[in-house]
Amino acid sequence: MDAEGPQALCDLCLAQVCCSLDALCSVRADGSMSLIWAPLFPQEMADQLLQKMTTKGILNDTTVGIFRNCKELRLRRASIRSSPVSAEAFRLALCPHRLLELDASWVSGGLTGADIISGLASNPECRLSLQRLSLSGLRLDWESLEEDGGVRVGFSSLQGLRMLNVANTDVNDAVLEDICTLPHLETLDISCSAISKLTALLKCNSTLRFLIAHKLQQLDMSPARLLFVFNQLHALRHLDFSDDHFAVDDSDGRVGDETVRQLLEGSPEVLPSLVSLDISGRKRISEAAIGAFVQSRSGLVFLGLLATGVSSCDVLSSKKNLKITGEADENQVCEALRRYRDQECFIREALVHLYNLTTDADKPQPDMLKLVVSAMQSHPTSLHVHLVATACVFNLTTQDLAEAMSVSLLSSTIAQLLYAMKTFPNHHQVQKNCLLALCSDYILQDVPFDKYLAATLVINWLSSHEDPTLQRMAVAVISILVAKVKTLLTHCALASCRKIQLLAIVQQKAMVGVVDSTLKFALSALWNLTDEMPAAARNFIECQGLELYEEVLESYYSEPSIQQKVLGLLNNIAEVEELQADLMEEDLLEHILSLLQDSQVEVGVRYFAGGILAHLSSRAEAWTLEGELRTTILEQLHDSIMTWTQLEREMVSYRSFHPFCPLLQPCQPSGVQLWAVWAIHLVCSQNSKTHKHYCRGLTEINSGSLFKIMYDKQQDTKAGRICIPSPLPLLLPPSLWYPRCRIHYILCNAAGRQNRS
Repeated sequence: MDAEGPQALCDLCLAQVCCSLDALCSVRADGSMSLIWAPLFPQEMADQLLQKMTTKGILNDTTVGIFRNCKELRLRRASIRSSPVSAEAFRLALCPHRLLELDASWVSGGLTGADIISGLASNPECRLSLQRLSLSGLRLDWESLEEDGGVRVGFSSLQGLRMLNVANTDVNDAVLEDICTLPHLETLDISCSAISKLTALLKCNSTLRFLIAHKLQQLDMSPARLLFVFNQLHALRHLDFSDDHFAVDDSDGRVGDETVRQLLEGSPEVLPSLVSLDISGRKRISEAAIGAFVQSRSGLVFLGLLATGVSSCDVLSSKKNLKITGEADENQVCEALRRYRDQECFIREALVHLYNLTTDADKPQPDMLKLVVSAMQSHPTSLHVHLVATACVFNLTTQDLAEAMSVSLLSSTIAQLLYAMKTFPNHHQVQKNCLLALCSDYILQDVPFDKYLAATLVINWLSSHEDPTLQRMAVAVISILVAKVKTLLTHCALASCRKIQLLAIVQQKAMVGVVDSTLKFALSALWNLTDEMPAAARNFIECQGLELYEEVLESYYSEPSIQQKVLGLLNNIAEVEELQADLMEEDLLEHILSLLQDSQVEVGVRYFAGGILAHLSSRAEAWTLEGELRTTILEQLHDSIMTWTQLEREMVSYRSFHPFCPLLQPCQPSGVQLWAVWAIHLVCSQNSKTHKHYCRGLTEINSGSLFKIMYDKQQDTKAGRICIPSPLPLLLPPSLWYPRCRIHYILCNAAGRQNRS
């Protein structure tokens, strides 16, 4: 079980509702959705449904329509963050609700701050009930707000507001004047805005407790005037006056830097209620000033010092209850990642330090990995963030570290890596970091994620890059992934040999006769790509793959690991009836027959050679070569299999037993039947993890025929035709046996014992 426990039932149900909206809804004339039938949702669950739709990326003008039903779906805490919602859809679906909170940050679809304010103000209940409003990243379009009874509708219309976030908007001094008339305003975020004067804050000096004023680059006030305003904010407990340390012009922040210096060195009577101060990114701060400030503020609980150069100040180490963002140690860096989720400049800085701290990580740190993933999710388009974050992911999941983390965390981590690969396809280092993290047997084999997407992304990358190191990793990842995606592979996506250049890699290696992991992984990937995929097998032939593989088969005669992979792919082609004619080459079949007959060749190689010959010789009507060759093949196939010993290592796996069905028909020659039974016995007796899979496969074929073949052939031992070395083990639980199968199985065992005696 996942270390974090199973997913909550409520989450699973809401996720299912999100996946089933098309079936649960009718469509109105305007194209919006309406639930066909809706029970009275518990109020919190309505909020959670909206949140789930938002996080899954399915909230839009169409789907948000289900919330027009205000009686059954009653919203109080609504989030439409980063969703494509228009002004009209917002007005119809959300404004009628008696909202307490609304997060409309970074909404696309043309929705402006003015649309939101006027829409909310049109609901008399919302004017008083709304307490928290986030409009970060929106265009306010303040001038478009109309007057209502001679008074302009604005933020001041929402009299219940206690928290307002207008960071990264076009809020200006005039808008700030309106905001500061709110009678209950406690928290205000005006970061990254065009505000030049903070004097308006004096209007709410008795209520404002949290002020976030990060990166106010157009601020035009003297240090003395700024300190005067701050000093009048009698209720202020948290002040964020940090700056973007990546700013090109140092002169932009000099006024702010000087203000911070004077605040640090000034009397503790200035802002006496302050318990949290963030001055990250500020320059020209001395350790002495920090030490004096901390010592004079016994109630201080947080200090932001990232990118200031003073976070390792000696006095800070003695303050155990003081949380600090900085770069002195892991605690400070992780605190920065937690607190600066929306501030890209600080996330970048913190990730760089985290990378350096985790380069030699030797113990799993899942909490740290969660912070890295959260940073990537919060800045989906930032190359700088993803460049460092993907490197951190590799550090935190390398070697055995991933195995000690929860599967759900690893799933979300891999999903974010795939997003990075998709978003930055041409950035070499990002792709390299992602491949390094993906190139893990545990992650590829045991962690659930979109393996089809992963295979597609890696294949697309491989088609346009020839870096040997990355090439080796890419083909290693592909060789495992293509075996996992099963029937999702399509000839137009993953099965195109021309696109993936795997054949080119094989040819390049074969020309110089090298045997390395890149060649083996490329051969494995091609083998898996063609497994029960006729379109891929046909594409392989069209790309002159057969000619290349014939050369590889001959030139690597002494390399069993190479021969098995080559013969394995030829088996896949031989399974496709319409492609068997392409293998009807006398020289090729005689070479394969020689491998089957050679007792010095490993059983694994002879097994695959036998598979090709069994499939090709099973259809007498399609045989186009000399009949004598087919007769020889059938005889040698039987005689060779009789000498094989049981393999101890796992050599092959099958998606299904469908290719064996034609070989098990009663009309088939004994050598063909025997190879099919030996193959089924092989895979069913090797890996206990796959028993359920193969049991299902056995129920899909005519199990009675399978055991009947075994029994009948056991009785034919006097003729020297066949004798199975060891009876087929218990492949199916007794409840799945057909009665006659069990009888034949028992008789088979009895006959085997009699023959051995």
